[in-house]
Amino acid sequence: MLLKDIPAGQSCVVERIDLPFQMERRLQALGMTRQAQLAVVHRKGKGILIVKLRGTRFALGYQVARHITVRAAGGAS
Repeated sequence: MLLKDIPAGQSCVVERIDLPFQMERRLQALGMTRQAQLAVVHRKGKGILIVKLRGTRFALGYQVARHITVRAAGGAS
């Protein structure tokens, strides 16, 4: 499942990030690594997500969120 498809209020776990090297490194610096748990706090407009990751909230655009593969936090895929 892709991060762009997660509804507001749901938690998930990062499985894979498939972005250009520099963008992937920037997200890793923010704490978004494999197996990191995050929650979608709010959805704005067409695909902009406000996520909470390791105590910090930040926005991700549709073009970024569609390249991040996640699974539900409960362990289901």
